[in-house]
Amino acid sequence: MKQVAQGIAMLDQIVQFGEHQMELHPTLLWDDDHAILVDTGMPGLFPSLRKEIQQAGVLFNHLSKVILTHQDVDHIGGVSELLAASEHPVEVVAHPVDKPYIEGEKPLIKHDPSRGPAPSSKVDVTVEDGDVLPYCGGITVIFTPGHTPGHISLYHQASKTLITGDAIISNQGQLIGPNENFTPDLDLAWKSISKFTNYDIETVICYHGGLCTDNVNEQFRKLAEAHA
Repeated sequence: MKQVAQGIAMLDQIVQFGEHQMELHPTLLWDDDHAILVDTGMPGLFPSLRKEIQQAGVLFNHLSKVILTHQDVDHIGGVSELLAASEHPVEVVAHPVDKPYIEGEKPLIKHDPSRGPAPSSKVDVTVEDGDVLPYCGGITVIFTPGHTPGHISLYHQASKTLITGDAIISNQGQLIGPNENFTPDLDLAWKSISKFTNYDIETVICYHGGLCTDNVNEQFRKLAEAHA
């Protein structure tokens, strides 16, 4: 867990694949009235997620909302365990295009059935491009399809932090672009990334790659120009 600014922390979840490890980075936002989790990690790892929330100084039962950036298993996998563990209703938020996949009405577009049944969750509220959620200092929804049809990213206004989901990945603080192996519509994904140039961003949290703070506005500008 790393606190990024007041009321926002990048969480860490370690996934083991044989001899290899992968780090995932859900994001936690909070204020006196709300705690909001962005993405929930892989199935079966909820205990570690709960521990990370508590290490941020937030009581688990303060959690009021979960925002899912998209339908992939490593983002929605912990939702059912989280909802079952909560002592009160937790609202699940997503984009309407990915909602039927998350709810299990349609099969997840990248899930391999040989790996077992796909996780699913109710979606209580849908959000659209440009919506501003009036919580935790303001959260702007940015529709960033390409990685999935209903992918969203989030801009935390108070800290000027961009939560990218899988719209873009990073390596050691450098923004790279979409993961080509897992992005069905690359052209659309690059167009989505260009939207980030419309925001004044100081910090980027990539679900795959972690924290980026080095002149990120300029990094986005160069990426957008290279793929215009």
